[in-house]
Amino acid sequence: MAVKHFHHALKIRTETCFGCTHCMKVCPTEAIRIRNGKAIIQENRCVDCGECFKACPVKAIYIDQDDFERIKAFDYRIALLPAVFTGQFSRRYNREQIYSAIEATGFTHICEVEQSSELLAEQINKYAESNPAKKPLISSFCPAIIRLIQVRFPSLVNNIMLLKPPLDITALYCRKKFTDEGVNPAKIGVFYITPCAAKIAAVKSPVGEDYSMITGVINMDFLYNRVYHHLKNDHPTETKTAGERPLTPASTRWTLTHGESDHFNGRSFAVDEIHNVIDFLEKVENDEIRNVDFLELRACDESCAGGALTSANRFLIVERLRNTKPADIKIVEPSKKTIDDYRSYLETRLAIQEIKPRPIMKLDDDMEEAMKKMDKVKELMNILPGTDCAVCGAPTCQSFAKDIVQGDADIRQCIFIQKSRENTGELALPDSLKLMKEIWGNEKF
Repeated sequence: MAVKHFHHALKIRTETCFGCTHCMKVCPTEAIRIRNGKAIIQENRCVDCGECFKACPVKAIYIDQDDFERIKAFDYRIALLPAVFTGQFSRRYNREQIYSAIEATGFTHICEVEQSSELLAEQINKYAESNPAKKPLISSFCPAIIRLIQVRFPSLVNNIMLLKPPLDITALYCRKKFTDEGVNPAKIGVFYITPCAAKIAAVKSPVGEDYSMITGVINMDFLYNRVYHHLKNDHPTETKTAGERPLTPASTRWTLTHGESDHFNGRSFAVDEIHNVIDFLEKVENDEIRNVDFLELRACDESCAGGALTSANRFLIVERLRNTKPADIKIVEPSKKTIDDYRSYLETRLAIQEIKPRPIMKLDDDMEEAMKKMDKVKELMNILPGTDCAVCGAPTCQSFAKDIVQGDADIRQCIFIQKSRENTGELALPDSLKLMKEIWGNEKF
């Protein structure tokens, strides 16, 4: 069976990268190596969490998006908008003015992602009741966490809740609503405004689904800059787009930490920031944490408010969203139908397919060969210094040992091994220098 390709939104500008190792040191899945003076991403390990993007001091790492001009190919250009987008703007601008500015960039309609969260909140508890053996039940909200579990915690894959997140439910609703109103489906373009790289990857190669209902993805910082420029330089007006009923306070907070867990009937934890999530899941996997019913896990600090593509301070975004009240939102020309009218339709389409593990810890598909390689790794760890200095171009001595076993590195690339062999005459200085150049490039020498 062919291995499914996984799209990655994180890219590296090799002409800008100078091999500083900042990205390599923060990567939670050890997906980055330094070769020839440049960072490279091992795609089988990458979960698109965006930690490398945040850490890069020269912006050599970027998050790829669809061409914004692509929206013009559709008569109905729908912006699938998460609440954190409006949360970035100060109270000087109200929701209607922000939406008007979004329309000015070229969108014809705006659809709020979190309007499906009330429906999902009910279904999560029903799902838990129907699957009592799945404890802890893990939210399917954050695609970076789903991929993290696939590659690093494969034993917990079966704990993931097989329900669509609000993003996909709302996209399904938008398409259904417009087609019911007589719009040709080919004329409908649904574009998600994303606060992170992981959701781009989830749209381009969805996990648990054969395809996505979303046409394309626009980076949130890109649209924010356009909207802010319009608000700052023009006289903001109110939107003419038909509006849904206002989001409830609970729906507005869904993408923040505790947004899901507050709705769950049972013992639950809300853990944000991917390294915190890893620490927590290690304890769950080792049975150090027990009797937990539900886990809300988010890769970013303060959840989507801390996404790599948000422009405002995450704590200010959280404060604004938590203080938003329905009374603050005026609806102009209410839509004839809302998401409540499609509840039955959506409830029958909430399920996603079984999620498969993609373990990166596995050294070989053949168990016997994998055991031999693991023994070799242990032998190498007795030889390597254990300093995790990263001079070899790998983040840790253990990851370097695994690279050696897999044929992707040479033990002589360890600076301590090099100096030892130079001292005994086993390795000539020119050969030692050549090995270093293979990792760090000619420019550094």
